[in-house]
Amino acid sequence: MAEIIQKDGTWVFDGDALRLTPGRDKNVGLLRRELGELGLPLGALAGVSFEQGKRAGRLRLRLRDGADPLLHATGGRLTEPHDPYQLTVDSDRYGVAEYFVDEVRHALALDQVPAGPVGAYLLPGPSVPLSFSAGDGTASFDGERVRLEWNWKTEDAKAAAGTRTLAVEDIVGVEWKPAVGLENGHLRFSVRGAPTKAPPKYDPNAVELWGFKKDPLMALVAAAVQARLPHPATAPGDVVPPRPRPDRPAAGDDHDALLRRLRELGELHRDGVLTDEEFTMAKQAVLRKM
Repeated sequence: MAEIIQKDGTWVFDGDALRLTPGRDKNVGLLRRELGELGLPLGALAGVSFEQGKRAGRLRLRLRDGADPLLHATGGRLTEPHDPYQLTVDSDRYGVAEYFVDEVRHALALDQVPAGPVGAYLLPGPSVPLSFSAGDGTASFDGERVRLEWNWKTEDAKAAAGTRTLAVEDIVGVEWKPAVGLENGHLRFSVRGAPTKAPPKYDPNAVELWGFKKDPLMALVAAAVQARLPHPATAPGDVVPPRPRPDRPAAGDDHDALLRRLRELGELHRDGVLTDEEFTMAKQAVLRKM
């Protein structure tokens, strides 16, 4: 097992999967905090790298195209501190980061995991229900319907149509785009039989985003909807595979496994492998699951 614990988060690799837990540092982005702990199967990974810097380095995971609905819905536009597949590493832990990379790369080679695209989502997407407010509206999703409600800043022509409700079966596409410079961003849903070329400011199926703090949270709504749409690689007439579900460990063995993990952490701390801060953070993460 390979593990690295930082203020930015904790990454653990057990040979078959990676578990990514965001840290509690103030610099951790809202999206990562809301997304919470991620379980990433080895088969979803295309590669891993570590880049050293003068004061801090960065671990990066590269996922196979089509593996994650969040990355598909955001078009690769998530950046640090919101990207869940980046981890800031302090300079005194560079050796641990390099060991982590070696272990993951070895497993990828041993399992002969291809780096090419996949034909079905390998991650389940964010849990629902979800509801976030940003820009000119509030977007909510319960797993079956998207609800768009407008605020006092909404353009009159769009607000006049009132609250918008979209069934998943009527949605053919979803896109989240952040605001960049003077260009506003958006969360937009493409609806079957209702094509539109209107800017997000006037589009009743889009929330306009202005570059404020909560904008990235709208990406979670986009990802949750995307996870319930046919995979981009699915051709018309193909049988759609069942969607993956969040990990739910069996109650019987889970408690014993957590107790064993606590004992392992204690031994690593006594042997000097883990610092006091790393031991405390890891212990708290285990205790929260018990």
